[in-house]
Amino acid sequence: MRPVRLDGRSLTRAQLVAVARGALVELDEAQLPAVARAAEFLAEQVRREEPIYGVSTGFGSNADRLLGARRQREALPGEAHRGETLHAELQRNLIETHAVCVGEPFAADVVRAMLCIRINTLMRGHSGIRVETLQALAAMLNAGIVPVVPQLGSVGASGDLAPLSHLAIVLLGGGEAFYQGERMPGGEALSRAGLSPVTLSYKEGLALNNGTAQMLACGVLALHELEELLDTADLAAAMTIDAFAGRLGAFAPEVHALRPHPGQVEVAAHLRQLLEGSTLADIPYHLVPRFRPWAPRSWDTPEAQALRFDIGWDWVPLDQRHGREKFYTRFRPFRGGKKHQPQDSYSLRCIPQVHGAVRDAAAQAARVLEVELNSLTDNPIVFPDADAEHVEQQVISAGHFHGMPLALAMSYVKAAIPVLASISERRLNKLVDPATNDGLPGFLIGNEDATESGFMIVQYTAAAIVNDLASRAHPASVYSIPTSANAEDHVSMGANEARHVLSMVDDLGKVLALELYTAAQALDLRRDMINAARDLSRRSHAAALARKVAGGPEPDLDADGRKAFVEEVEGLRAELAQAAEYQPGRAVAAAHARIREAIPFLGRDRALDAEVATAVALVKGGEIIAAARSV
Repeated sequence: MRPVRLDGRSLTRAQLVAVARGALVELDEAQLPAVARAAEFLAEQVRREEPIYGVSTGFGSNADRLLGARRQREALPGEAHRGETLHAELQRNLIETHAVCVGEPFAADVVRAMLCIRINTLMRGHSGIRVETLQALAAMLNAGIVPVVPQLGSVGASGDLAPLSHLAIVLLGGGEAFYQGERMPGGEALSRAGLSPVTLSYKEGLALNNGTAQMLACGVLALHELEELLDTADLAAAMTIDAFAGRLGAFAPEVHALRPHPGQVEVAAHLRQLLEGSTLADIPYHLVPRFRPWAPRSWDTPEAQALRFDIGWDWVPLDQRHGREKFYTRFRPFRGGKKHQPQDSYSLRCIPQVHGAVRDAAAQAARVLEVELNSLTDNPIVFPDADAEHVEQQVISAGHFHGMPLALAMSYVKAAIPVLASISERRLNKLVDPATNDGLPGFLIGNEDATESGFMIVQYTAAAIVNDLASRAHPASVYSIPTSANAEDHVSMGANEARHVLSMVDDLGKVLALELYTAAQALDLRRDMINAARDLSRRSHAAALARKVAGGPEPDLDADGRKAFVEEVEGLRAELAQAAEYQPGRAVAAAHARIREAIPFLGRDRALDAEVATAVALVKGGEIIAAARSV
């Protein structure tokens, strides 16, 4: 892969993900003169003794204190003379004292993304950092040095000060870093990589640690995963629809043209594509048998006996059809697994509205993140070529470090993730509940001897994750805690928002994996039950199928009723016999086949822990959605 060129203006989310995963970076040579110009301008202002925040003044609540020409503390007894200027000490102290995060370190992809973002921001040429310092930062990234950045410590204004200080301190030869899989002191990592520590110049510490790189890195990586999971969620829903032999009318384009929210329209179209070729969806209700427990006399051939289930219908007697004659002219009078109703439950029928709303939340977050990727986010902002009377017009203190644009975008996504997980869990629950699964066995297992649990506890796990996601969905951005002696009296907490989203996306994938795992089992049962009825109808006469139908009148008690019953069973048999083999949508079938390559059908209870882990890994690796896309 070619290195990603950073110019401060054109970094994309895809490029950032590539760098996070190991791609190298290069600095755009055409932009380096602008970087150098800002650094030279600051050096000239220092020589003129101009007061500039963060350059010749302290930080935060110390902003009103100008640096002197020499250290007053050197007059203290026992104070040693330092070989660095106050300006250099100011920048070094800023990094060393601000690197105080706690908790587990961020993963390497997050840290690499943070480094890339920071370099790209500084390439805008309005931060005052020297070209050689920026080159050193890029060299550290390209060498594979990953600073240890504990996850807790940013309030999202002034930017991600503490975590970015953990990045910068390694550049100074301090802190800790991972290098070639080993955790070590930052200076040692630089040495092993053949790099040297940097001594910071004017404003460079502030340029390195004042920005939104942590929240932006987490947000971009989370959104990258979420966008894949949005398609996976649609796939899981489509497989569940096929497993239910559901109705497709709710996804018709003319329906969604009347309420054209972009995500909703997109999801409806995606479902139609995934379910294309399905002969299970929209099947006439009377053709769908319901599950009955297998018994030794369930079937008439050894091949059929291996099915491990029986099927059946109930016949609707003539005296129960009064007022419904027209209905039974169109539909055959048999009640199997599906009820004669024109609409499915909300968790199926409202998939475009729910999944689509989550897509719209993700799209809004993407818009915000893409703006932020090429924005300047430190303070103060340097305009070296501005026509100005005073330096304050060329070095302007502003608030681009404030993470609220990201925080609110992430809070929107945080609220959306449990919604997508919840509707997935509701579909899973519907599949395993014999009261709602339209004639499938309870918990999707035969359980002839009352010893089996099947997929019962899979739903428990999904429910537990959904509850946990909902508990984490509270927006951190609504609760500001002032910092820096109230000089920073309103903060965004955007770093917490983005960090939460990154972990929540991972858990969303687990819920979707559980639905796919369960839906694959249900789809096998539904397809095989309907095809078993078809095969029986093709090889036998009406009498064999009639044995699967309860409620038929006895010949010696109701001759007319019996005659009607036999004729109507023959009609059912003929319709089943004429049908082609029933199949799910082509994309659904491809995804189902990928699952079955790794996880066999559950004919009898067995240990499921490894299978659940496999399903989660297949979703996380994108293998199931890739199979669906290959069609």
